[in-house]
Amino acid sequence: MIIYDLSKLSQEVRDQILTSDKYTKWFSEFPSKLFNKDNPKTIKGEKLNVSTIVEYFAPEKLSGVNMCSMAGIAECAKPCLNMAGRGAMTSVQLSRIRKTMFFNQYRDQFLEMFKKEVITHAKYCQKNNFICAVRPNGTSDVRWELLIWDFMVEMHNKYGVRWYDYTKIANRIIPDTKVYDLTFSYSGVQLYQKFVDTAKALGMRIAVVFRHVEDIPTKFMGMEVVGGDDSDARFLEPQGVICALYAKGKAVHDDSGFVVG
Repeated sequence: MIIYDLSKLSQEVRDQILTSDKYTKWFSEFPSKLFNKDNPKTIKGEKLNVSTIVEYFAPEKLSGVNMCSMAGIAECAKPCLNMAGRGAMTSVQLSRIRKTMFFNQYRDQFLEMFKKEVITHAKYCQKNNFICAVRPNGTSDVRWELLIWDFMVEMHNKYGVRWYDYTKIANRIIPDTKVYDLTFSYSGVQLYQKFVDTAKALGMRIAVVFRHVEDIPTKFMGMEVVGGDDSDARFLEPQGVICALYAKGKAVHDDSGFVVG
C-alpha cells in the first residue's frame, strides 16, 4: 500500500509510479538511505583529505512541494544540476521525489534516519583521518539552520563535521559559519540582481556557472575568480571570491542568464 500522498505530483509522475510494480513498491516504504557518497565531484575532495556525503532532494516543485524558494526568480529550474549525470534517469528522479516526500510527510522519521547517517559518516571519517563534510542540499535550498542547528553544532564540536551548501537565499543568518558554510549561487536574471548585490555586499563567496571552461575570466563583478571544479569542498576557500564552475547536463544550453558565456 502506498504510504505517501501523491496528490500534488504531476499526472505524468503519478502514472509512472502507479503503473509500475517496482515504483509502487518504492512508494510503499521508506527509503533505505538518504545520503550519497559516490558523486564524482565530491570524490575529488578525497585528494584534499575530505570525505563528503550529499543529500539529493527533488528540486523546486517536482515533489509537489517547493524545495527551492528562489528558483522562480533566479530561473534555475531548467538548467538545474538535478538533471545532470545520473540525475537524468527516471529511477533517480523518482528516488529523489520519494526522499523529498519522506522529508515533508514523515519529518520525525526522516530526521532520525538523517542524524544516524551523519553520525555514521562522522565516525568513519574520524577512524580514517578524513575531514568530515556534509552537504544536505545537493539539489535543494532548505534552511537547515532553522531545523537542526543544535545537531549541526554538536556534530561540528564532537567530530569536526563541516556542513556546507550552495544557496540562492542571500540573507540566511548562520550563527557560526565555521559550522555551516554557505556559497551564494549566481544567476544573471534581471529580477535576481538585487539578491546578487546583497550577497556581494555581505562578502559571500559566489558560485558562477560558466558555459565553457574557456569562458572563465580572472575577475568577475570586480571579484577574484578561483576554480571550483577541482573539488566540491567550498568551505576550504575564502569568502568574498567568485567560485567558477562550468556548465553540466542541460545547463550547457541554458539561455535564462543562470549560465554565463
